[in-house]
Amino acid sequence: MEALRQRRRALYKGAAAPPWKETYRRRCVERLKNSRAKLLDRYRQVGENLHCNARAAFLVQEVMEEEWQALQSVNVSLPSIRRKEALSQVLEDPDELAVLEEIQQELISQELLTIEEYERSLQFDQECLNAMLDSVDAGNKIICPVCKRNNLTVMSYLVSCPCGLHISTQGMTEQQLWSLLEDSVTEHGNQCLHNPEFSITSGMEGEANLLMSCPVCDSWTVVI
Repeated sequence: MEALRQRRRALYKGAAAPPWKETYRRRCVERLKNSRAKLLDRYRQVGENLHCNARAAFLVQEVMEEEWQALQSVNVSLPSIRRKEALSQVLEDPDELAVLEEIQQELISQELLTIEEYERSLQFDQECLNAMLDSVDAGNKIICPVCKRNNLTVMSYLVSCPCGLHISTQGMTEQQLWSLLEDSVTEHGNQCLHNPEFSITSGMEGEANLLMSCPVCDSWTVVI
């Protein structure tokens, strides 16, 4: 298989690129970029199994086939994909197959970069969450779970942060707030392995609340 790929690349280098290459490549790259949410959703569904195949392609094949069909609809000279037929099966020219493989590898690399960026974001969120919880254990101020930078100011009637968080409370203490945060995070952790997110939301009467939600398991909890 590898020898065949090298032969295709060698043939491609000495031949002119097919006229559809750049248009098709550009459309595939653009579609994959616009499908980031769908890609990450599929990645989260796979979960731990990803480690068994670090170079798994989640959307590449689908993107390439859909864009080929769209291109073929306006360029009837291109071969069409029949049901249950792979795109590589409809092309016979070695130069065109080499172009197809080149585009596929570019898309797979783009997928991996998106996933790596997402993983770094998750790691950062986890580190911030741990820092927030550790700060309370050490008797320090509670780090704001929304901005993950500033310390919260906790008064009996108000919890606030320079980032814009202002939540009215009654008889609130730092220990009570810590307990509410810890209980919410622990309860979520018992059902889902992914990190929850914190945001400010408005209640029925327009009052501000601290909301903990998870885009993976679709759970949400009003913390305060």
